[in-house]
Amino acid sequence: MTLLKTSPEPQKSGLLLIDKPADFSSHDIIAISRRILKTKKIGHSGTLDPMATGLLILLIGREATRRQDAFLKLSKTYSARLKLGTETDTWDAYGTPLRHTAVPPLAPADVQAAVQPLSGTIRQPIPFFSAKRIGGKHMYDLARQGAEMERKYNEVTVQWTKLSLHSPDEIDFTVHCSCGTYVRSLGYLLAEKLGCAGHLTALRRLEIGPFCVEQAFDGNLLKSCPAETLYGRVEALTL
Repeated sequence: MTLLKTSPEPQKSGLLLIDKPADFSSHDIIAISRRILKTKKIGHSGTLDPMATGLLILLIGREATRRQDAFLKLSKTYSARLKLGTETDTWDAYGTPLRHTAVPPLAPADVQAAVQPLSGTIRQPIPFFSAKRIGGKHMYDLARQGAEMERKYNEVTVQWTKLSLHSPDEIDFTVHCSCGTYVRSLGYLLAEKLGCAGHLTALRRLEIGPFCVEQAFDGNLLKSCPAETLYGRVEALTL
């Protein structure tokens, strides 16, 4: 009788900080890391959409994955660019345009005023194209199937730390927010407050709790990274 080989546990348990490139899903990064480190025991501290770049924390090994809930609850900081005038079905640049609107003339004071009701504890709409589950199915799967869904909302806390007009129809912003925040939703709501449609064209996660993207391993190098190098980037658990 031939016994099936099982993947060994990693040499150490800890955190692997990755700077995720665009056009990779978080699950792509996890799958590549599992193959290099030869372990199935890899969790995460919150995924990023394929368009998004930035900090992704992988939890390597049994001890780390047991603490996943604590890492998922950490606050996060993002920078983003909002393009006004067009709404897409995903509320980002990877979606299909749904409607177009005129963009009113804007001054910095108009943008500052628009974010005031979107600050503090707010009720945000959850994008239909999201990993939220309804009846055991991801909303993005239901959306791709054309299923009708009732809009879902959740309560989050948002602090706008930077806000600027990049061009007459583009706004750059940085937010510090609680877990469960969809920055695409914040872009949608901000455009709505300004009297037009909008969608994100860039999104980057800068921080998760005390961890920042400057500490992370460049995800563009991941596929060709030797196991010893990647193991060398695994940090001790600090939560």
